[in-house]
Amino acid sequence: MAGGAEAAGPDDSLFGYIERFASVLVSAGFPPMPARVFVALLGTAPDTAAELAGMLRISPAAVSGAVRYLIQLGLVHKERVPGSRRDYYRMPGNMWDDMLRMRDQVMSRWTVLVREGIDLVGADTPAGERMAEQAAFLEFASKELGEILDRWERYRASEAAGTSGGVSGRPGG
Repeated sequence: MAGGAEAAGPDDSLFGYIERFASVLVSAGFPPMPARVFVALLGTAPDTAAELAGMLRISPAAVSGAVRYLIQLGLVHKERVPGSRRDYYRMPGNMWDDMLRMRDQVMSRWTVLVREGIDLVGADTPAGERMAEQAAFLEFASKELGEILDRWERYRASEAAGTSGGVSGRPGG
């Protein structure tokens, strides 16, 4: 296969790994086929839908639907090589921090809407008190997430420079 991907079969340890990892993602709410395709792209190097279909023993249509889902989440990018009619799939190197940044933006919008709801139902009502607690949590989580992402960028930069830079993987590091 072009990207170095070997066809996986039911008795293959790589296939078993993909299935186990995908089942963990499914139990966390990920759709099954995108989970399998995601793990295959993460742990191997198939380039095209045909290679993924062969590796996972699924149809190219199933791959297409799964890839569409993964693209929407920002976990996969689709590319075309000049002169080729095939789509090639790549995982961005910064997908996790990008995903967390998007999640932070969503939490900020939720906070605004929850605060708007508090104004509508009244801060002194049971619903208003519940909503205030939720808004406080979302604000806290957003602040902490921003700090985590900042620390990650410093850590990644220090690793690239070959220094520890005093940033550790531990909280407050």
